[in-house]
Amino acid sequence: MSGKNKKQFGVWLDSNHAIIVGRELVDNGDFVILAEANNDGPGSNSNENASNNAEQTLQQKFFKEITTHLQNAEEVHVTGTGISQEQFINFLSQTAQFKNTVTNESTSNKMDDEKLVEYIAQKFN
Repeated sequence: MSGKNKKQFGVWLDSNHAIIVGRELVDNGDFVILAEANNDGPGSNSNENASNNAEQTLQQKFFKEITTHLQNAEEVHVTGTGISQEQFINFLSQTAQFKNTVTNESTSNKMDDEKLVEYIAQKFN
């Protein structure tokens, strides 16, 4: 499988932070950090139901913010800690724009930007 001329992206995320990696020239060139996104989490709520609803709404907003950087993605490798990767991949599969996008996942601890770029580049070689 040739990775050339494909719109490939990598996303490292946990429940509060995401780093989006993509190619410099969209479909070719070296991988670089494209953007970061944050989910500040819900404030205090008077009951558990309101808190849960707020948390789900904020997560959807967080995922939508990430996808604004994945324009016309053909392949996305999602990595990070916890269950956020699975939730994000599920979000992609339920979003019309990304339903045909090939997704892969792995688990990894947070790493510095340079190591993350290398890690994502290796996933597409």
